Amino acid sequence: MSPSSPIVVLDSGLGGLTVVRALQAALPHEDLLYFGDTARVPWGSKSPANVCAFVRQIIAYLRPHDPKHVLLACNTATALALPAVRSEFPGLSISGVIDPGARAAIEAAGAKAEPIIGIIATEATVRSKAYERAIHRRRHYARLLLRPAPLLVPIIEEGRTAQDPLVRLALRQYLTPLVERNIDVLVLGCTHYPMLKGLIAQMVGRHVRVIDSAEQCAEDVARRLRTAGLMRGAADARIGSRLRCFVTDQSERFALLAARFLQRTVEPPTLVPLDELTRAGERVRTMRRAV
Repeated sequence: MSPSSPIVVLDSGLGGLTVVRALQAALPHEDLLYFGDTARVPWGSKSPANVCAFVRQIIAYLRPHDPKHVLLACNTATALALPAVRSEFPGLSISGVIDPGARAAIEAAGAKAEPIIGIIATEATVRSKAYERAIHRRRHYARLLLRPAPLLVPIIEEGRTAQDPLVRLALRQYLTPLVERNIDVLVLGCTHYPMLKGLIAQMVGRHVRVIDSAEQCAEDVARRLRTAGLMRGAADARIGSRLRCFVTDQSERFALLAARFLQRTVEPPTLVPLDELTRAGERVRTMRRAV
């Protein structure tokens, strides 16, 4: 790999594009490869074994592009698969979204002796207790209130917006119990949720800090590249860095919704059949067994 190598960003569907937007702002000269596993979204209701397999397959499929960093732009994947894929791809720099989000939540809580931090996330992320571990490593006396929000990812993937009555009804169901318990901070524990950040902030009130970890993730990736000497300079970059997208289903629909996520048009995505991903994942497992 070299400074001109791309950064890989992967997610179950569209949500990781909120992180792509932050990366493009923080690292405007970098080429990005985005993979949305749209045929198998949402990952939040899948077993840990399946989520690990999905992430392994995607990384293996994109490995020939020689990425200099891989970002799991999915809280579920970070919670369930990050340690496993780091061990399976030992020469590759891989990070997730939970630690940056946890750090931002603690900073937002300020000096309050026992802040109440609410977290909405997928069912798998809540079950993993990854946020509890990440926050309590840094702030022992924070009170955490976690609430699974399984309807939000499918609703957002359908292209529904904050004006949709169904969106408002679902958010009210998930947020009201947290607001009634006087949370100080709310973590959006899924990269899809920032698409509704404005409405969420309105519903929880001005006194609650709403944490979207996308910017913190971008800063974390920039720090890693800088430390490794892999930051791409303006002199080495083409005019207008490139974003290439890969999906496993509904490529036309993806392009339309991606434009709303990124607030710009995107190139038509490459459609990747699931059997190609499966073969790529199996090659990695075979090679690991042979070592």
